[in-house]
Amino acid sequence: MALGIDGIISGIKTTEMIKQLMDIEARPQLLLKNKVTTTQLFTTALQSLNAKIASLAEAASKTAKPAGTDLYMATSSSDKVTTTIGAGAAAGSLDVSVTQTATAQVSLSKAMAAWPSASVLAISANGTTTSFDTTDKSMDEVISEVNKANLGVTGVKIATGSVDGVQQYRVQFTATKTGTEGAFTASLDGGALDVLKPGQDAKLTLWAGTPAAQEITSSTNTFKGLMPGVDITLAANTPANTAVTLTVARDDEAISKVAADLVAGLADVFAFINKNSAVSVSTSSGSSSASGGLFTGDAGIRDIKRQLMEAATSPLDGRSPSEIGVVITKDGTVEFDAEKFAAAMEADPVKTQAALQVIAGRVEAAGKVASDKYDGLITQRITGQESVLKALNTQIEDWDRRLASRESTLKLIWGNLEVKLSQLQTQQDWLTGQLAALNSSNSGSK
Repeated sequence: MALGIDGIISGIKTTEMIKQLMDIEARPQLLLKNKVTTTQLFTTALQSLNAKIASLAEAASKTAKPAGTDLYMATSSSDKVTTTIGAGAAAGSLDVSVTQTATAQVSLSKAMAAWPSASVLAISANGTTTSFDTTDKSMDEVISEVNKANLGVTGVKIATGSVDGVQQYRVQFTATKTGTEGAFTASLDGGALDVLKPGQDAKLTLWAGTPAAQEITSSTNTFKGLMPGVDITLAANTPANTAVTLTVARDDEAISKVAADLVAGLADVFAFINKNSAVSVSTSSGSSSASGGLFTGDAGIRDIKRQLMEAATSPLDGRSPSEIGVVITKDGTVEFDAEKFAAAMEADPVKTQAALQVIAGRVEAAGKVASDKYDGLITQRITGQESVLKALNTQIEDWDRRLASRESTLKLIWGNLEVKLSQLQTQQDWLTGQLAALNSSNSGSK
């Protein structure tokens, strides 16, 4: 008989009964599964917190260095001259005059319908002369060979109309680099090609109109490191003798953003801890019940929050960080007061930047204690929770095998019972038949 079918002979709902028995047997495993779910949620929360604190510590490490708050902005008095600022910049100004911009050399051939057969094209660049044998080659083939030679010169044919119905072309050769660095000579059968535009360097005059006037050049339109940490770039159409004033000043807005970002990172960590530490109260059928968050009552997480808060808000040489805008809120977190920070920068920028660096250094240190990828406090707890999960899952797998064996045993027992009952039913039917026959025989003899 099929073991999956309820008892035909006994009338017992075997499938339902076995399921109920197995539900009772599986209660210890269910408790383990619930514990896995809880542990996994806690581990995920720890991982999220660890990532947030690690990111905060990394940002704080940059702010703690002088370069993190030594931020400047460079401006130009002319829209033809743009500035790029980098590390090492310092406040100052400089007057310059643009003498000329950098250009790339352009040379041009005579008009022709096809490349002259058996001619020799020679190009001299970077101190080397390269000759091209153009015998039986088309204009396109000659140009392709020049472009593939990687000489710092590229060619292109230009359609220039027709003569007596025959299309004419001129071949233009252009240096790939601007300035005298890209200069070249090109000749066809010994005759030099026309130079339409020579390669020239960009030139600036510093302190123009004074006895200290000095001319400087660049093969490109960019002058690197003209001032500490400052590059300038001339637009290609900058008129000659354009006077420009370059100014480098402290970028208070950028420094304020650095401070604001640091405080925002702290607030994000505190908000995450507070959210997962909150106790929620639910009411059902007139009764109330409270349930804690994943971090509720966790002394380790509470201590990490305390260390970060102390790093951000402990006094600096007897002065509160709130004086530079790092303010503790009534909700147990921090916020940034941009107006206080701006006022502090206005009053004493050096001291304010130094205070911000100290705070950032303390936050970095506290963050690393918590989130270091090797021995951070949260990292170690995550490792411990992962070990717990592994052990729990192993126990659940053991229970899977044990329950499967138990279910098979129950099905076998009840299956065998049905077989026995069937056999007894058959015997009963036979005996009943025999007794009926005997009674019938006795009645006939009378």
